[in-house]
Amino acid sequence: MSAFPHSFSFDPTYGYELAELLKIEPPKAPADFESFWQLSYQTALAVDPRPTLRRSALQNEEYLVYDIEYRSTGVFTIGGWLLLPRNGIVKRALIVGHGYGGRTGPDFALPIRDAAVLFPCFRGLSRSARAPISTNPQWHVLHDLHQRDRYIMRGCAEDLWLGVSALLTLYPWIKGRIGYMGTSLGGGIGALALPWETRIARGHFCIPTFGHQELRLSFESNGSLSAIRSFYKQHPEVVETLLYFDAAVAASFLRQPIHMAAAAFDPMVPPPGQFAIYNALPGKKQLLVLAAGHFEYADKPKQEKILEQQLKEFFSSL
Repeated sequence: MSAFPHSFSFDPTYGYELAELLKIEPPKAPADFESFWQLSYQTALAVDPRPTLRRSALQNEEYLVYDIEYRSTGVFTIGGWLLLPRNGIVKRALIVGHGYGGRTGPDFALPIRDAAVLFPCFRGLSRSARAPISTNPQWHVLHDLHQRDRYIMRGCAEDLWLGVSALLTLYPWIKGRIGYMGTSLGGGIGALALPWETRIARGHFCIPTFGHQELRLSFESNGSLSAIRSFYKQHPEVVETLLYFDAAVAASFLRQPIHMAAAAFDPMVPPPGQFAIYNALPGKKQLLVLAAGHFEYADKPKQEKILEQQLKEFFSSL
């Protein structure tokens, strides 16, 4: 039975109990999966990010707010925001990835202090919008899906890597003290990008997408997955691309400590895919099970408080 009353035409638990979710194994990686991602990473490292800053109109008591732009692969300009401590010096950094709703501004409730906090907008979305990429998640997620080397999610991972490069260009002394946290789309991109990114020390993924592509193609969804499912039915060959953008497969190559918040009920990102990512993590890891993701429920503020405290502890060692 579903965990909550709802009006969806499907069960957002997908029939899985927690014990079953914790047993889901990731699919087998393609033979050249690691070499594909390592080559992508090395290509991104060769790009000079050329970050530029200008004071933002946004005001905050704790942070100075800057509009930032930096160059990513394909001469793609990535826009976003950078927060700097109003008092004290930059001792560490955090990159915050957004969901498919995009980002309209930075968050100020953060788990660490004395940090430069980068809020990049992934290519094609929000401050990084650029034709012909659609800002609609249902189309954005399909952009160049038929071409593995050009698929939009590869570019988004490269945007994250170039965000690290931009931070190190501005604050070279923070090397080894950079963290990442991403939700939904940002969580999935983080799982794809962090295994190859040795400059990020630890990461947090919240209700991450792109886990176990083969399994999730069998699920209904109200999220971007519905677009992929429809496209896959007409073009089944795109599964060959999706195999290389499986966050659960990528997670098996991760070595950094990871904190994850995964939902047992989620109409947008099927829980089996989320837990496949967590289960694949081979190193030090911590899990917070959320009652639901992408859904409002009575205990959500309570669980958000628990998550907030756990993240403060998790990132305290940066």
